[in-house]
Amino acid sequence: MFVIDKKNNKIEKIRERTFNELGFKERSHLQEWLAQNPEALGEELLVIQKEFDGFNDTRERLDLLALDKHGDLVIIENKLDDSGRDVTWQVLKYASYCSSLSKKQIINIYQNYLTKIGSQLKAEDSISDFFDNTEIEEISLNKGLTQRVMMVAGNFRKEVTSTTLWLLNYKLRIQCFKVTPYSLGDQLFMNIEQIIPLKEAEEYSIDMAEKVQDDITSQEELKTRHIVRRDFWSKLLQTLNSKSNLFQNISPSKYNWIGAGSGMRGVGFNFVVSKNYGRCEVYIDRGDKDENKLIFDKLYSQKSEIETKFGEPLTWEKLDDKRASRVKYENNSVDVFKREDWDVMIDFMTDGMIRIENTFKDIIKDILKELNNEVKK
Repeated sequence: MFVIDKKNNKIEKIRERTFNELGFKERSHLQEWLAQNPEALGEELLVIQKEFDGFNDTRERLDLLALDKHGDLVIIENKLDDSGRDVTWQVLKYASYCSSLSKKQIINIYQNYLTKIGSQLKAEDSISDFFDNTEIEEISLNKGLTQRVMMVAGNFRKEVTSTTLWLLNYKLRIQCFKVTPYSLGDQLFMNIEQIIPLKEAEEYSIDMAEKVQDDITSQEELKTRHIVRRDFWSKLLQTLNSKSNLFQNISPSKYNWIGAGSGMRGVGFNFVVSKNYGRCEVYIDRGDKDENKLIFDKLYSQKSEIETKFGEPLTWEKLDDKRASRVKYENNSVDVFKREDWDVMIDFMTDGMIRIENTFKDIIKDILKELNNEVKK
């Protein structure tokens, strides 16, 4: 691998290294890097525990336990410069242990992890956010035999790769990622490459998880929830549209959120409801984590002026461990499935949304201009 020096019209070789010679450790370095940036493994994952040892009658620990966007558990085992001979057997044991974890257990495992790392987030809310604000009751976790395995190492022994390729024939969902450190002067780099199955071939394979996604919960319960929410949104929009044009082109939805544009791509004015709250929010997700956090910081730098104009304090959630960020105004003593709460919710949410639009629209417009000017420079 080479670095291109445009100024001097030359290339400079980046030297391949090993983690050991650079002084990096498996647990304190590689594991932490992946825990903080699981998207390095090629997809959105929610890490719910490190060094998980919650297995009956065994003292074994798996490195990282995560959820994918289908609600399937992902067992992630890290080795440094060498996979060792027994890692395949090790991860298969972990997958079998985790196959019996219930939804309630998974939520408790994640809550313990959040508490351990000093986060104030609630596990149920964080999982709901990860699944695009889907209500926790409607999210299926660890359904059936859908557990996945990811092995990460600097090099994989033939015993491991041969066994992994054989297991793929039996529809086990297992991946190998080769991780390689490089150096250029004092700068250090790391490349993560999926080597099994080949990424191109994986795109044509059957995703077994899709077969179980329709069985999130009983269809009758879902149908009832969809009807209730659609009725609620119809009533809220009728009230709001008599006072504001913001949601004039938005239709009632079966989902637990509806949103309108703010004038900046990826920054929306959203309503969200559940059995625990009704809220309106500025939701920031332009597809790039760094850009989302930059916009949040620009808003937060004006927190005092914003809250003065809004008329009361807002809840500011940068969500450092997630891609998106938000600023919200929330009533957490209402339940959208209790129709007797609707009048209170609608008054609260329509008033809040009108004030959010009036408070944020010009500030967001200024931030957009500022970002565009920075791009031009």
